[in-house]
Amino acid sequence: MLAKREVPFQQKLEECLEINGAMGAAIVDIASGMSVATVGELRNSDLDLAAAGNNEVMRSELKLLNLLKLDDEVEDILISLGDWYELIRPMTDKSGEGLFVYLALDRKRANLALARLKLRDVEQQLSI
Repeated sequence: MLAKREVPFQQKLEECLEINGAMGAAIVDIASGMSVATVGELRNSDLDLAAAGNNEVMRSELKLLNLLKLDDEVEDILISLGDWYELIRPMTDKSGEGLFVYLALDRKRANLALARLKLRDVEQQLSI
C-alpha cells in the first residue's frame, strides 16, 4: 500500500489561484489576525490587510455562535462587495486549529458555487 504523500501547505494554498476569478488567498491566525501564508495579490489593495480585517468577521461569528449557545460550526462566510467576493473558511484539520483560509475572487469572473467547492477541497487537504 502506498503512503499518502504530504503536500506542503504553501503549494496547496496556491491551488486556490486555480479557481476562476481568484485574485489572492491567505491562511490567517484567528488569535492574532496575522497571515501565515499568502498567494496572489489584490488589485490596488493589500492582501495581508484584507485578510487581517476579515479576521474580525471570523472572530465575531465564532463569538456569536458561543453567545447563542449553538452547537454548530462555521462552514464558510461569504462577503459580497461591488467588485469582488470574499470567502472565509475555518480550517478543519487539527494541525490548522485556530486558522482560516481567506480567498478573494473577482466578481465578474468567479463562479461562486464552484469556488466554494474548490476552497472546501483545498482547505480539507491543508495541514500545517
